[in-house]
Order: sequence, then C-alpha cells, then structure tokens
Amino acid sequence: MTERATLQTIDGKPVLRFERRLRHSPAKVWRAVSEPAEMAHWFPAKVETELRPGAPMRFVFPDEAPVDDGGDGEVLEVDPEKVYMFRWNADVLRIELVPDGDGCLLVFTHTIGGGPTGRLGAGRTAAGWDQCLEQLVARLGGTVAEPRTDWLTPMSGYIKEFGLDEGTVHETGDGWELRFARDLVWKPPADVWALIVEDAAPGPGGEPPLRATNGYVPPGRLTEVDEPRVLEYEWLHGGTPAGTVRWEIVSDEKLGVRVELTQTVPARLADVRATALGAWHVQLELFFGAIHGEIRPWPADRAEELAKEYADRL
Repeated sequence: MTERATLQTIDGKPVLRFERRLRHSPAKVWRAVSEPAEMAHWFPAKVETELRPGAPMRFVFPDEAPVDDGGDGEVLEVDPEKVYMFRWNADVLRIELVPDGDGCLLVFTHTIGGGPTGRLGAGRTAAGWDQCLEQLVARLGGTVAEPRTDWLTPMSGYIKEFGLDEGTVHETGDGWELRFARDLVWKPPADVWALIVEDAAPGPGGEPPLRATNGYVPPGRLTEVDEPRVLEYEWLHGGTPAGTVRWEIVSDEKLGVRVELTQTVPARLADVRATALGAWHVQLELFFGAIHGEIRPWPADRAEELAKEYADRL
C-alpha cells in the first residue's frame, strides 16, 4: 500500500484517494474522525455539526488561514465505526474504516467540486490532506506531528503526477490556441502581478516584462494591460507579429487564484507549437516556484525535452 494520493475521475468528477493502515481499533479511529472535538486535532477547519444524516455543518478556518470563510455543508452518511461522509461546500469527503487485523484501514476520498477549475487545485489539496493525515496518525499515537515548512515540494510533485502542469492545444478558425492553467494556492492577485512585472510599469505599446517572456517565443509590443489581471503582448516570427501571448490572473472566492496563459499560433506556423508548449511548461514551473518563494534558474535542456514530448502528441 502506498501513502501517496491518487487522482481518478469517477462519474466525471475528480476524486482524490488516500489510504492509511492504522494500528488502532475502528472504535478509536471513529472517535478521532467523527467527533468535532477530536477532529480539531487534525482537520483543517473547526467543524460544527451533529453526527446524524442531514445535519447541517459549519466549517471555521483558523485566523492565519488564507480564506476567511470555511463555508458550510451537510452530513450525508453516518455508519458508526464504518463510514462518515459529508459535503463541504461543493466537495464531498468520505471516510471509511475497514477492520484489518489488530487495527484498521482508513480509506479517505475527496470528490472535488468546481469542474475543471476545481481539479486544478488537486495538487495542493493532496499535499494538504497528507499533512492532515500525518496529524491524525500522530494524534492516535499520542504525539503531535511536526508542522510542514516545505509546501512547494509536495505540491509540485502532485501537480506533475496528476498532469496538472500540462498544456493543451485547441483549434481555432485560423490556427491554434495553446493553453495552460496553474493553481496559485490563494496568492493575492496583486502579489502575482508584482512578481510578473517586478519594478516595471507596463503599458500598451511598451515592452512586456521580462518574467512574462522567454527565449523560445520572441516577444513584441504589449497590446493590453489591465493591472492586476491581464497582460497581453504580440509574439514575433521572423521579426513580425504572428500572434499573441496572454497572461490572465483569475481570482475565485471559492476555488482560489490561478494563472491562465494562452498563445495564439497561426496555421502556417504549426511547427512552433511543440517548442512553445515546452517553453511555457518550464516557465510556469519556475513561476509557481517563485510565487512560493523559490527562485530557480532556467533548467538546461528541459524545454527541449518537453518539446519532444509535446511533439509526439500533436
């Protein structure tokens, strides 16, 4: 049994699954996962509810959380010492306990709401639940888990495993649009904007900020600037405009903050698609690291390796 989360699509919805083999009886674990006073030791929000199907639920985040309102939900299923399932806003959480020798197997699933946008956050959600389950295991054993200080590594690992870093290609009337979207874990749009533009004050007709460009997609002039949401510029082929590159920072009060990057490519330049996809893939990896405090150099040869992978799919 692996303790890594898996991400599946069930009935059209993304579902995270976690398993933990516990050396404790189902009765003991049941108290820890269903009684609000016990849940406070591992669950990310304070839970206010009654343990009966149909009971309303209220979730309250601690003061230091990036979101003020934890939202509400409803108890969906209660089968003592076996199953506890409830809705949390648009998500559904299910905890199942299966007797296993002198202990039990905990199977925890999180059905993510919000459609494709909600799925973008599966990497940070998986990393978050890993930490919560570490705290649960420690609590059951009479200890306290050390708080995690490095969130970037586990989030980046899950983002890669789940394919949440991959770009897509969509046909348009006169060519293609390359698209990427990356969850930014509730970072304020103003902070994201500041990272992109650094000390510049971009405006239409001017040069795009260095961090919004790369050496594989030659930049032209800015065509649209709407701080802190939109930065768009022409990209050049042979010294003349060939299409646009658009950075858009989107904030959703329920799903968080994300960056959406698109590049339009005319039909006559089909061969540049794989190169551009590889470059933007790398750039958004570095950007994700930077937004979480880690500035890394451009990795040698990675863009070319990714370009070959994308070329095989096109």
